[in-house]
Amino acid sequence: MRGPSCAVTRRAAVAAAALLVTGLIWGLAGALATSSSPAPAGKVVLKVGMTDIPDNLNPFVGQMTSCEEIWGLNYDLMVGFDAGTWGHSQGAAATGLADSWTVSGGGKVWTFHIRSGVKWQDGVPLTAHDVAFTYNYIIKNQLSSYTIYTSLIKSVTAPNDNTVVFTCTKPKANMLNMFVYIVPQHIWGAVSGKAAGTSYQNNTPIVGSGPFQLTQYKKDSYAIMTANKGYWGGAPKIDEVDFVYYQNADTMTQDLKTSTLQAVWGVLPAEYRQLQSDPTYKPLAYVDPELDELSFNCYTGPSLGNPVLKDWHFRQALQYAVDHDKIVQIAYGGLAQPATSVVVSNCFTDPDWHWQPPADQMYTFNLAKAGQMLTAAGYPLKNGVRVNKQGKPIVLRLWTRSQSDSSQSAGKLIAGWFDSLGLRIVLSVVDDGTLEDGVYATSNGAFKPNYDMFLWGWGLDPDPDFTLGVFTTAQINAWSDCAWSNPQYDKLFLEQETTIDPTARKAIVDKMQQIIYQQSPYIPTVYPKEVEAYNYAAWTGWVNTPTKGGGVFFTPPVMASYMSVHPASAATGGASHSKAVLIIGVVVGVVVVVVVVIVVLRRRRVAVEETT
Repeated sequence: MRGPSCAVTRRAAVAAAALLVTGLIWGLAGALATSSSPAPAGKVVLKVGMTDIPDNLNPFVGQMTSCEEIWGLNYDLMVGFDAGTWGHSQGAAATGLADSWTVSGGGKVWTFHIRSGVKWQDGVPLTAHDVAFTYNYIIKNQLSSYTIYTSLIKSVTAPNDNTVVFTCTKPKANMLNMFVYIVPQHIWGAVSGKAAGTSYQNNTPIVGSGPFQLTQYKKDSYAIMTANKGYWGGAPKIDEVDFVYYQNADTMTQDLKTSTLQAVWGVLPAEYRQLQSDPTYKPLAYVDPELDELSFNCYTGPSLGNPVLKDWHFRQALQYAVDHDKIVQIAYGGLAQPATSVVVSNCFTDPDWHWQPPADQMYTFNLAKAGQMLTAAGYPLKNGVRVNKQGKPIVLRLWTRSQSDSSQSAGKLIAGWFDSLGLRIVLSVVDDGTLEDGVYATSNGAFKPNYDMFLWGWGLDPDPDFTLGVFTTAQINAWSDCAWSNPQYDKLFLEQETTIDPTARKAIVDKMQQIIYQQSPYIPTVYPKEVEAYNYAAWTGWVNTPTKGGGVFFTPPVMASYMSVHPASAATGGASHSKAVLIIGVVVGVVVVVVVVIVVLRRRRVAVEETT
């Protein structure tokens, strides 16, 4: 799933408005702190702050990892994971709706037994027919968010309430690693496939079968999830989870320190190091299955991107113009690892799907070599300017994300290196919506991507199928954000999908990573460390996922902490629901007043921050 700007001179009135905003924000932070009294009798509320904001509550549309945090609590998978097996390539466990399964027909027929007595959150019984409906709904309507998972599935049937049978055209290697949330037929059956993949809002209360239900939501502000005390896996120890969304990581961390929040995700490096010295909190910086990358517009069809990026020799030369170590230190404050391949290293086991380039094939930072390779590929320097094969200066747009300080900082570095090669780089900070509009742009109904390069990232599965599937031709104008196509790669993808033996499959997966490494639709920049912190003194029951060195939340689909976390003493609790909503309302009112002031002078999008 989809897992820093130049200063400008402003009028005095804008500066005054900025001061007003600052004062009001800190005043409200103080109000939040003083309102952090014990919750109403018997009600325990966990408040979690994060800088990653959901883009859509519809599980067939949303892409941000924060959406997964909600869906992972609201819905169930057919086959789940637990904290002990997360990160293990063969680690699927009977923690989902299926409590057992068998495989027959030479690996082509999978029969799953669905738990008895499970109910949807509106009281309707959940059966195998809901599971069959979900998969058939995806296949029939080609809902692209999940078609990577449903490939090779010929049919899904439910002969009775507790049995669902998958018949595949070939053996399916990732059958136990499909991140497909099961949805209720009695609700989604009334939603057309076209609406499900585009316009359906999935408004609250969202009906699922998970341990919590999303009951209230205000876009870009908060999400309130109420515990499902009748959950088949046992009742959570808390009554409510409130996700509070922040556009400023510093403000969020200050609210943790005032006990307004019990946990935060997206902590900046400086705040992370400060929290390390306070025994009240436990900050974590851990390697998650996540990749940050520089993506190129490789589309060979009609495109508004610069045509030079269609040439993999051009893209490959730029690999030598990226200093991964410097990006780690400057853009990520040391809280990342240099990336080499699109599959994360030091994260998966049994087997480790990461392919590490041999030392003699590794792209190392060498601007002179990058320039030589560009010239050899037909892009020479003329009077200090790099030109294309028609002799015209090469101008490339580089987009960084307003939601990410690290993206903006890395973008400045990369723009400088590319500029030293004689390329003209137009560096821009854009919001996620603008970026997605460029990646999936159309003209007269036809796909016509309108971008050159951008920096973003991915949250990845323990099975490599999804990650590798993003680069297939079939995912162009779907999950693919580079629109790259390679027939040899496509053939290998289908081969690895049907190779059940992990060792043999690993060899194919390695070949695929080598092709991506050579042709460079991406330049993998870093494997970022997730940075979170939580109240360790007043709250207990936090569970690391994976159990050794992993995070305690923001680890979908494993939601172990939310089930077991609770106040360490009866006197400790979150802010009351009513006070939290009241304060949020006040914040919204303040923002409206300030926006009116600013819009009169100049309409612009406010940059937000996130630690990637």
